Amino acid sequence: MLKLLSAELYRLLHKKSMYIYFGALAAGYFIITFIRSGGFKEESVVNDAMTMFSLLPALAGGFLFAAIYTDDLSSKKLITLVGYGVSKATIVITKFVLIALLGVIVFGITPLYHCAVYTVLGQTITVDMTAMIYAVSLKNLLVVLAYAALSAIVVYGLQRATFAIVTYLLLAFGVIGGLVSVALNTFAPNLTEYLMSDISDKILLSLITNSPPAMPLIRYIVYVLISLALSAVAFYRKEMEF
Repeated sequence: MLKLLSAELYRLLHKKSMYIYFGALAAGYFIITFIRSGGFKEESVVNDAMTMFSLLPALAGGFLFAAIYTDDLSSKKLITLVGYGVSKATIVITKFVLIALLGVIVFGITPLYHCAVYTVLGQTITVDMTAMIYAVSLKNLLVVLAYAALSAIVVYGLQRATFAIVTYLLLAFGVIGGLVSVALNTFAPNLTEYLMSDISDKILLSLITNSPPAMPLIRYIVYVLISLALSAVAFYRKEMEF
């Protein structure tokens, strides 16, 4: 597992398109923020982070998901790995660990960049603001990991890159969650608290209010573990042509 993880990290860290993509996102973010800077208020630093960071699961997470999960489908690398004796469960776990590691880096740097941009544009950043911004970033990181784990079921079950990416993006943009929420509100409103959007919001609220997020965190872990287990099952049941 460690060898596979190291090899995957090396591949991704030498992927030029990743640096170009995130560089373009950073430049675009600065331009948009600069254009809006004339209407800044004291609360804009945190409010804008909450608004803009909500796009990160799709924009940042989408790229990471595609690079980590679907590149292997396009290059037929999964077949090669299995052919060399790497267990399918190891592949599933390694991919999740990989997106978690890169996600921590991206979502750890983003608040620093956000604060730096607003400081350059004349805003004062306090310690409390920084803590709030990091809480928002962590919430969106958790969303990325949960949706990646869920979309991995499609990756390994269907092994079609397009279907996998579309599934992830529909989750990240809230399309699937919105439809499920409407259905649950109609037929089983008590179950809406088990949706990832509700779970992540409660975790964020717990971080903001400094209260233990025990139950939301337990639900989150169960959500991810079940998704990973289903991914492994789907992978083992999928016949591969060598």
